[in-house]
Amino acid sequence: MIPISKPFLGTEESEAVIRVLEKGQLAQGEEVERFEQEWASYIGTRFAVATNSGTSALHIALACLGIKKGDKVVTTPFSFIATASSIVMQSATPVFCDIEPLTYNLDPQQLGGNIDENTKAIMVVHLYGQPCDMAPILEIARERNLYVIEDACQAHGAEYRGRKAGSIGDIGAFSFYPTKNITTGEGGMLTTNDRGIVEKARMLRDHGQGQRYRHEILGYNYRMTNIAAAIGSVQLKRLEQFNRKRIENAKFLTEGLNKVKGLLLPRAEPNLKHVFHQYTVRVTQDFGISRDQLKEKLKEKGIATEIYYPLPIHKQPLYQKLGYNNHLPNSERAAKEVLSLPVHPSLAKEELEYIVESVTSCQGKT
Repeated sequence: MIPISKPFLGTEESEAVIRVLEKGQLAQGEEVERFEQEWASYIGTRFAVATNSGTSALHIALACLGIKKGDKVVTTPFSFIATASSIVMQSATPVFCDIEPLTYNLDPQQLGGNIDENTKAIMVVHLYGQPCDMAPILEIARERNLYVIEDACQAHGAEYRGRKAGSIGDIGAFSFYPTKNITTGEGGMLTTNDRGIVEKARMLRDHGQGQRYRHEILGYNYRMTNIAAAIGSVQLKRLEQFNRKRIENAKFLTEGLNKVKGLLLPRAEPNLKHVFHQYTVRVTQDFGISRDQLKEKLKEKGIATEIYYPLPIHKQPLYQKLGYNNHLPNSERAAKEVLSLPVHPSLAKEELEYIVESVTSCQGKT
């Protein structure tokens, strides 16, 4: 079976973990601090704060900005549920703005109609590794005096007009889950240029401590371990290589599939760097069989695929219970048509050729 994702962990990662084990300091310590400095330097921000997940980073970001009950945060419904749930965790209200049908990212043209006097922030998601169109979003945010949070959990190394995702808004958040472009096993990172934000973030991830056993605010146990950070430092050295390979693999798939009728391929927008966390196609009616049928046929051929995401957040049972009943047609249609094919760096040329051949052969065959 060709897997949909495959983290690469080599001898350097193993040696880094052994080094931490031998030192005996397993919890947050020097390795975490080093990884934070390296990540901030790579992303292009003054500061970075390591956490135990991307969800934690998003939650802390909202808390640092003072988002609270009664506040609204505009975001996309077409993302992993953590995007919106982090807002609910602060007792605030997610407001879902529909997506662009070709990039799957939040549509700036629809953004203004979702903002009112209770809106405090915009949380964008750089989905599948492609940055949002940040210029119009930032312009709206400046006009309305709103914060901008970048959910860059799928966009490690992606760039918008020469700036890396996670360095453009007020705060960025990353995930290092095993399916991401690099991994620490579990882990996350918050990025910012604001010293006040970073000081509060460090307290929030560690039970609200300003100094040991002096708890000044309500905080959480969101710390990253030294083991995870040590892996992350090694993985960061590999990130550009991983991303180059993903981009090459995506190009190969596009060249092989671009004449297949009824299959809409990913489109990298100009002036940005798409790092292809996922290579996501749309299976339209003209393909001859449904998205779900194609998924099953590829499984029979030994190719793992995945649907990111089969149900938009506003249609999830939790959010239905919370009273969401709005109709967001671009997100809802995408959820019925998208299918992600393997694009990870470990793919051999023969496997890429087999994926192209297999998808092509499935066209119109029920």
